Amino acid sequence: MKKRVLVIEDDKHIAEGLQLNLLMQGYEVEVAADGRTGLQLWQAWRPHLIVLDIMLPGMDGLEVLGNIRLEDERLPVLILSAKAMAEDRIKGLALGVDDYLTKPFHLEEFLLRVKRLLTRAAWEDDHDVGRNFAAVGPTYSFGGNNINFTTHTAQCASGPITLTEIEEKLLKLFIVNRGKPLSRRQLIEMVWGYEGDIQTRTVDNFIVRFRKYFEEDPKNPVFFKTCRSVGYVFDH
Repeated sequence: MKKRVLVIEDDKHIAEGLQLNLLMQGYEVEVAADGRTGLQLWQAWRPHLIVLDIMLPGMDGLEVLGNIRLEDERLPVLILSAKAMAEDRIKGLALGVDDYLTKPFHLEEFLLRVKRLLTRAAWEDDHDVGRNFAAVGPTYSFGGNNINFTTHTAQCASGPITLTEIEEKLLKLFIVNRGKPLSRRQLIEMVWGYEGDIQTRTVDNFIVRFRKYFEEDPKNPVFFKTCRSVGYVFDH
């Protein structure tokens, strides 16, 4: 999947140059010439990275950044600014900017910074999938199923079952990442921690078990779906 980069820059010449070079690097690119349009595009398009000028008409870049950070604290934002004063950098950092380039800048350096920010964000997402187990409540319901993590049981269409520790970990991982495809490698790392000789087939066997427990028709699952060439996704 191509990474999406939103450029919010009112200088048409700079914006077009950045867009062209980012497109040549294989990114999808949208451009906004003012802060309000930039916020609208961010909300509608959900880019993986924002390149943000500070000096914008109407709503300046720091105000745009502040609005974004109210909702998303992790989206990488690269500030471009003609302002080189320390206080301007400090304001940006205080609002949660990830990187800061002063105009004029070298195109090669800009592209390397973009690549670094996107790579770091992808790495953090990859290693963050298992950190929110605590966010799962004591019970969870989907379809006609109800899981009770306190009693380690589940009420399913096929009847009551008792869950093993591994089954609970795997279920919690799917729940906190519902709608997000997870690879077999991610599942093994987060649930088993690479302890022992765990094979990818082990994950497949647990999915077969979950489908038997929780799906009305295990051969045509609606919750625990296969993502071809990727892994599995919990769709609820």
